[in-house]
Amino acid sequence: MMPDGTIRYWAAAKAAAGAAEEPYRATTLAEALEQVRSRHDGRPALARVLGYCSFLVDGRPVGGRDHASVRLAPGGTIEVLPPFAGG
Repeated sequence: MMPDGTIRYWAAAKAAAGAAEEPYRATTLAEALEQVRSRHDGRPALARVLGYCSFLVDGRPVGGRDHASVRLAPGGTIEVLPPFAGG
């Protein structure tokens, strides 16, 4: 059975998705992001934003790892973080 969890969108990703969060059912980050792209195919801005976001999986940065290698745990959380301005 595929793990399920929550994707949380922040800033520009939240605006592009039209939601603060949504569920996923996937075993890897790549699968979860493909679900997002498919679910929101009428929102091309979201696909663009995902291209430059960083991701946290259960509070840990994904960094440059291949998204297909990032395993998801049951009940986990994916944070979608666009670059933030300021400092």
